Amino acid sequence: MELRKAVRPYLKEHVHIGLSGGPDSLALVAAVLAEKSQVTAICIDHNLQAGSAEVTHNAAAMARHMGAQAIVKSIEVAPGEGMEAAAREARYAAFAQLTDEIWVAHTMDDQAETYLLGGLRGNPAGMKDASRRPELSIIRPLLGARRAHTHGACVELGLKPWHDPQNFDDAFRRVAIRNQVIPLLAQVHGGDPVPGLALAARRAVEDAEVVEGDVEKRRLEWQDGFPVALAGEPTGLRRRMLADFLRGEGIAVSSRKLAAIDRLLTDWRGQGGVAVGKSDNGRLEVVRQSGKLKITD
Repeated sequence: MELRKAVRPYLKEHVHIGLSGGPDSLALVAAVLAEKSQVTAICIDHNLQAGSAEVTHNAAAMARHMGAQAIVKSIEVAPGEGMEAAAREARYAAFAQLTDEIWVAHTMDDQAETYLLGGLRGNPAGMKDASRRPELSIIRPLLGARRAHTHGACVELGLKPWHDPQNFDDAFRRVAIRNQVIPLLAQVHGGDPVPGLALAARRAVEDAEVVEGDVEKRRLEWQDGFPVALAGEPTGLRRRMLADFLRGEGIAVSSRKLAAIDRLLTDWRGQGGVAVGKSDNGRLEVVRQSGKLKITD
């Protein structure tokens, strides 16, 4: 019942759900079907683990057994650093080929873990109930529900979810936070730390939305280079403006890169440009010239 309540504010006649076959996404499919909406489950095979094709097809079969439609899509993820992020980007790109809105089954527990992970990178942040990527809206109706609810729903309904072996491998930072850090925080806190962490994540999202609204209103100011005059803006706003400027030029943004570029504004001593990528002609740099930051190659 908790999950059915959670999905009601977002319901449409037809919903597309990303289904891994795990307990969270299976429970989400079941909750939406129980509310009488049509469901198409999109099952992505990332081809990163042995037997992944079987897992994906089994997930699709379970969805069909529950009364949903199901699509299986196989994708390739380039190996290397940041595999989790690369897999996520490839997965959302695949979703965007099939629908303009996807529901995913992130829970309050996922929100708490995301907040802690972001804090380790110097950017504590949370996930939005609804967010937008190019060509794809992402709906997260279960951010107020607990992982215990989704697992319990699967038991109650007799569903047999797939349990990703990587979710038991503490070599993955998120898994270590789940299995080691959060239980330790529970001991220190004297209770469940997840609701408080999730609330902090939501407040971070709300604060970010205010700043992002300001950035969107002022985007024309850096359409032809980023004005040095914006150095006097508050640090948080200025850095989000810089990030928007870089993304508008197709440049990936990192905290380290952003800090170095910010120094071209706030600690100008005639230093050289900041490398931000590569082009056909060589290295892309952000340089300060004629009262603006510009990208050159």
